[in-house]
Amino acid sequence: MAAPCGSLTVEQIVSRRIAEFLPPARTLTCAALLFASACSKASEPAKSTTAAPGSGGSAAAGNTPGAAGGRGGRGGVVLAASDIATLQNGVIEDAVSVSGNLRPVETIEVRSRLNGDISGVYVQEGERVRAGQLLAQFESSQQESSRRGAEADREAARAQLQTAQWAAEQSTALFKAGAIAEQENRLAAQAVVAARAAVAASEARLRTASALSTDTRVLAPSSGIIDRRSVQPGERVAASTPLFLLVRNETLELAANVPSRLANLVQPGQVVRLGVDNRILESRVSRVSPTVDPVSRSVTVYVKVPNTNGAIKGNTFASGRIIGERRTGALLVPTNAIRQAPGAEAAPFVWRIAGGSLEKRNITLGVVDEATGVAEVKEGLSVGDRVIVGNVGALGNGSKVTIAGGKS
Repeated sequence: MAAPCGSLTVEQIVSRRIAEFLPPARTLTCAALLFASACSKASEPAKSTTAAPGSGGSAAAGNTPGAAGGRGGRGGVVLAASDIATLQNGVIEDAVSVSGNLRPVETIEVRSRLNGDISGVYVQEGERVRAGQLLAQFESSQQESSRRGAEADREAARAQLQTAQWAAEQSTALFKAGAIAEQENRLAAQAVVAARAAVAASEARLRTASALSTDTRVLAPSSGIIDRRSVQPGERVAASTPLFLLVRNETLELAANVPSRLANLVQPGQVVRLGVDNRILESRVSRVSPTVDPVSRSVTVYVKVPNTNGAIKGNTFASGRIIGERRTGALLVPTNAIRQAPGAEAAPFVWRIAGGSLEKRNITLGVVDEATGVAEVKEGLSVGDRVIVGNVGALGNGSKVTIAGGKS
């Protein structure tokens, strides 16, 4: 029994023991259960053996990204060549940007000085006129009659004055001879005074009538170009009605608003370069407003632009820069490469590519030219340094850099 038992499995021994005590039907049932249990246990090692490589593979798969993010250090960044700028020395101008419309220095609105009917208009819009040229004519028969009547009154007053003066001279001689009383002599002298007053009054009425007669002729107050004509022949207009708009465009003026923080950088006489109708014009600051606008917090700067041939039309838009200082040999960096950390006292910085990795470098700026998009670097960078420009996403110090189609 020892040898057989030694060669039997545990399941076979148990089956025999059960058969000794249980009926045959139950023996078959228990044997079947034991056989199923044995098969199940026999299959477990195979399953565990099969799962071991799978679990190892799963761990490897799970560790793959972890290995890239962990063992590999910080994540890398792929950049295009256009995302990188190489620093070079160049020329930069400390300038203030200005823009606005070029308006004529002098615009004259010619108005009616009296009530009346327009008998003729002799100029058209866009026509150049000279000072004193006849622009329009009022119907003037009434004014001319008044003027002639005033001239007649003046002549009558002058004649009366001459008569009164002769009578006074005769009276004086008679008074000295004792032929007339002193009262008569005084009356003759007073008549001269009254005659002189009458002459002065008639001359005043004549001046008024002459002015009214002159006002019937609308004359150009200055040389220039007719910009607007607001009257037609036959119209009846009231006093102070606008008739013409006369423009003098030999000189145009730009009135530009400069932020108050930059106002001290602008002085009369500074050079101004303006772009007008695809042309570059050079002019100078003529004057600067002494006050800051309380609403816009800006200061008005005036720039005169010569326009002797009238090539530039009034109200043409112009933009340019007031040149303060010109620096040569400055280390220039694109303004879109400059970053600013939160905080009022935080220093500006750039992302510099060094040895294939990103390096955050604080910099000290000099002149910043927003118009050309460059800034002067005084400290922090050198010629030939490569920096990242524009918005390329989140960056980190030490991140590896790969340049698409190039070298890192």
